[in-house]
Amino acid sequence: MTAQFAETLIYEGKAVSLLSNPLTDYFRLGGHDPGFQSTSTALWRGYIGTWEIMHDRLYLIALRGTLESGEEACLESVFPGFPERVFAHWFSGKLRIPQGKQLKYVHMGYGSTYECDVMLMLKNGVLIGQEVHTNGVGPQDATEGYSIGGMTVWPARKQGDLSGGHE
Repeated sequence: MTAQFAETLIYEGKAVSLLSNPLTDYFRLGGHDPGFQSTSTALWRGYIGTWEIMHDRLYLIALRGTLESGEEACLESVFPGFPERVFAHWFSGKLRIPQGKQLKYVHMGYGSTYECDVMLMLKNGVLIGQEVHTNGVGPQDATEGYSIGGMTVWPARKQGDLSGGHE
């Protein structure tokens, strides 16, 4: 599996990379999954969510991707009637925010290591704690912030086309 595109989290007034996928838990719990189309090896889930922590609560505030029908996905694709934000009451667990220079690149999922990881603990969508893990100091010329090293992109499928341009 290729390193994956990060979600985005607005936290303490800044947009940061989020190496967690809270929406996956929603789908696992039986929430409406409209069927996302993957167009890249770096985005197997088929969407990128934008999240925000406001008043110690986690909200999904935007969703981008392509549905299997070929339509562009938005927040209402998953949460009809909620075009602006959804409180993530279904999510309990840790959110990982990488910080600093990359120490080690791993071409799989979110496996790369960074100088620091901020771990936010949530219970039913409410922030209950934070841990900071220091992983080391990167070389001066190391890449700063989260990135992926490579990916394959294929054409978007049209409804009824099962090949999606990749076989």
